[in-house]
Parts: sequence; structure tokens; C-alpha cells
Amino acid sequence: MGAQLAGKSNGRGKRRSYSQLSEINVTPFVDVMLVLLIVFMVSAPLMTVGVPVDLPKTAAPSLPADNKPLFISIDTQNRIYVQETQVELDNLVPLLRAITENNPEARVLVRGDAKIQYGTMLQVMGTISAGGFTKVGLVAELPQPKAAAR
Repeated sequence: MGAQLAGKSNGRGKRRSYSQLSEINVTPFVDVMLVLLIVFMVSAPLMTVGVPVDLPKTAAPSLPADNKPLFISIDTQNRIYVQETQVELDNLVPLLRAITENNPEARVLVRGDAKIQYGTMLQVMGTISAGGFTKVGLVAELPQPKAAAR
């Protein structure tokens, strides 16, 4: 990785002055950027909430995201998860208070499987609201557009 020196001769075989030829080799930079791109493309889908839940469909617009909410998930066996940690309903509010440092303004979003009973969702949301949390919401997926009729 040295620089080449180009000399000018005066016609008699002697070189008088030397000038440095400098070029930036961008190949290593491009290689590193491509590797980073691949790493981020592979890891980005893995950064979602890890409990698999079949969300119901709705056409309601999304809420603006001002801070990162806490996700409460309920699966088909009525198991309750805070982020990815399973928790009993009785321990839900104390755990949320500990995570949010007793902040009643923290956003709590409930993700319930479409196959669970409506009463289960209301029981979980009621428990969270009774615990003093004021920003409790539901998560749903947007419906897929129907294929155009021919």
C-alpha cells in the first residue's frame, strides 16, 4: 500500500523532480458497507415483538409514534406476555409499574389473537386501566386489499 513516485527526466537519464500519484482505493469501503447492509437486512425483521399472534384486521389509521410503547400480547391459550416475558394477570400491573418506573402516561398496547374471546381482552385492558395507566390501546393489522374483480 505504498504510493508510486513518478519522476521526470531531463533527457539525460537523470530525474529532476518527483511527484506523488495518490488515488483512494474505495474497494474495502464498499465491501464493508455491503456487509453492513446485509447484516441490517437480515436482523431488521428479527427486531419485532416475538410472540406470534394472529391480529384482527381493521381500517382505522395508525396512531402517531412519539415514544416506544410496551406491548402486552395474548395468545390463543390466553397466556399473557409483557414484551416476550410470560406473566400472570395478577402480576401484570406491578410489572408494568416497575418497567415504566410508575409512569401512568406510558403507552401500553395490547395485541390479542383474533381467536381469543372478547372478554379476555376486556379483562386484560381493564386490569391495566385499573392499575392507573391512561394510554392503553389495541393493535390490529390493516386489511389486505381485495383483488380487482374481472
